[in-house]
Amino acid sequence: MTTAIDIGALEDIPRQAARLVKTHFGCIAVFRTAEDKVFALDDACPHKGGPLSNGIQHGEQVTCPLHNWVFDLNTGQAQGADEGAVRTYPVRVEAGRILLDRAALAPQVAAE
Repeated sequence: MTTAIDIGALEDIPRQAARLVKTHFGCIAVFRTAEDKVFALDDACPHKGGPLSNGIQHGEQVTCPLHNWVFDLNTGQAQGADEGAVRTYPVRVEAGRILLDRAALAPQVAAE
């Protein structure tokens, strides 16, 4: 990561929970697993816009609180019969701080 945004301490997010980070480009859900792995992905489920930061985290997956779609925190892909994905963002923990890649937050431009 070239430039990073410090979004808080790892200890600010309980294990197996998430926090919402609001950016100029949209809301990002930041998850901490029971093993202290950290993941960041778009907060809105592509099915009905459910807030994934309010979903139930199990291992390295999260279940949408509205319609039970399950997403892989590594890839953002919906699991099982559900089709769809959410965008993931590079994130790391350094000296106990969660750092989000600033360059990855830029809006995606479709190829013409």
